[in-house]
Amino acid sequence: MKTIELEKVKNIVLFIIMLLLSINVFAQEKGKDHIEMSIAKTIHDTDIIWNPAPDFFPGCSFTILHGDIEKPNLDFFFKVEPNTDIINHTHNSSERMILITGELEVTYEGEKSQILKAGTYAYGPSRKAHKAKCLDKGPCVLFIAMVEPFDAVPITQKK
Repeated sequence: MKTIELEKVKNIVLFIIMLLLSINVFAQEKGKDHIEMSIAKTIHDTDIIWNPAPDFFPGCSFTILHGDIEKPNLDFFFKVEPNTDIINHTHNSSERMILITGELEVTYEGEKSQILKAGTYAYGPSRKAHKAKCLDKGPCVLFIAMVEPFDAVPITQKK
């Protein structure tokens, strides 16, 4: 009698082990369907769609390279036409930028203006007001990586 019970327990344990192993294999297989693909883009790619920037950024456009504008970890190109001002604004995310083309004058609140040239890396702290102007060697195209969702807010001057 004890041998039969021991055999039943062994079979149940083996069944549970096999079930757990099959669930693990299935989960690994399912994960293979969601493998993220690499991306390589240039500003000259013909499949890029330049979208108009918000109204308070006239003369500007953007294209999302990776991510979602309403979610964290967004990468995009931002294009500013020559001799165009970017109004004073702020956002909740820090920005990591590389100027790809043009010359861009950038001024952060409480700091001296800087002239960025093509190939320049710039870091912009979150919630720090800043403005810019694409000079006449434009258009200025920036690669921008944001940690938080995009939320540029114009700074209005008090009268």
